[in-house]
Amino acid sequence: MTTTSQPKRTGTNGREGAGGVAPDDAQRVDRLIDQLLADLPPGQTKPVVFLGAQFDRGLAWVHYPEGDGGLDLSPALQQHAVQRLASAGAPSSGRRNPIGYGMVAPTVAVHGTPEQRARYLRPLFTGEEVWCQLFSEPGAGSDVAGLATRALRDGDEWVVDGQKVWTTLAHIASFGLLLARTDADAPKHRGITCLLVDMHAPGVEVRPLHQITGEAEFNEVFFTAARVPDGARLGAVGDGWGVAITTLMNERVSIGGNVAQRGQGPIGDALAIWRERYRDDRSPRALALRDRLMAAWVRSEVGRLTNLRAVQARRTGTPGPEGSVAKLAFAEENKRIYELCVDLLGAEGMLHSSDYPKVRPGEVAMGTTDVHKAFLRARANSIEGGTSEVMRNILGERVLGLPGEPRTDRDLAWKDIPRS
Repeated sequence: MTTTSQPKRTGTNGREGAGGVAPDDAQRVDRLIDQLLADLPPGQTKPVVFLGAQFDRGLAWVHYPEGDGGLDLSPALQQHAVQRLASAGAPSSGRRNPIGYGMVAPTVAVHGTPEQRARYLRPLFTGEEVWCQLFSEPGAGSDVAGLATRALRDGDEWVVDGQKVWTTLAHIASFGLLLARTDADAPKHRGITCLLVDMHAPGVEVRPLHQITGEAEFNEVFFTAARVPDGARLGAVGDGWGVAITTLMNERVSIGGNVAQRGQGPIGDALAIWRERYRDDRSPRALALRDRLMAAWVRSEVGRLTNLRAVQARRTGTPGPEGSVAKLAFAEENKRIYELCVDLLGAEGMLHSSDYPKVRPGEVAMGTTDVHKAFLRARANSIEGGTSEVMRNILGERVLGLPGEPRTDRDLAWKDIPRS
């Protein structure tokens, strides 16, 4: 599971302990977890049943309000709850529904109406309704605000026409979080509205995009006069960019902010190959590879500890630029480590063990024992969720205070901006 920041919840009853957590609150969470595990042993309970009970008992996101899968407690308790449940073998909501869990849920929690939170959060958490994110377009990738998909108001509905691309898991999604242009006369950031789209509605077509691994996690999505009720609008008309910022910041935390145990994850794959092939090798090649391995281990450990501090320090509201730090470091280090893994394999590293299957997976590749596949899949880490170039711009401007990129089209009406 991945933890995310949310609207501010006090939840300490005025008696804060270490880390801003009231002792009574921590004991309450532990009692509820103990009871959940006793009533529904993970190994003997269907995941959807366990996750539903977890949500109903306020243990989905303990910092959310009661009734929304939470207990209205301090967000500092969320990581504790996640770790306790994971160590007991509990199913993970974020595995099958990573877009929903890491990005859509915090966005709905911040911007959704009470009716929308009641309708969408529980089946999202249980995985009964998988979500996708409909932001990127062929002409609006790094510049999401330049999107051209249109939504026109028709009474109590919106009529949507356009195309999205690189949409992860759209082929199994029940719903999508869509950004559409509703005012072409407004500047590009101010003429966008966010809609919650039924992915099985008439006028919605999903086509696979096979990536370098041979799989098709990604998709193109076409909208042809697709109708969306106004009750599925998230946030105010024209306020879609504010909604998008919440999603994008949580996306970067979700992608880059996972805190693995020491020596696990990509660096664990590299260590396993080293132990199998080079443990007693003292040749010059082996010693050179060992130096690269140790440098990678140090970088991974620094990243792990930095993320751990960020998780512990993160409070409420939309995450700030620290999510971009984690995402950039995660993307670039993953690529370096799996390049090292391929080098450790020698000539065997040139082979692809799965023979490029043309399949459409039922979940995102969130870890694999196939190093060849992981090497290829890691290429996407520096693109998805914002390219590494965009992350560097964000950090340069918002953290280091460097001059921003020239933005000559910021105040122009979207319809007057030249497009290729």
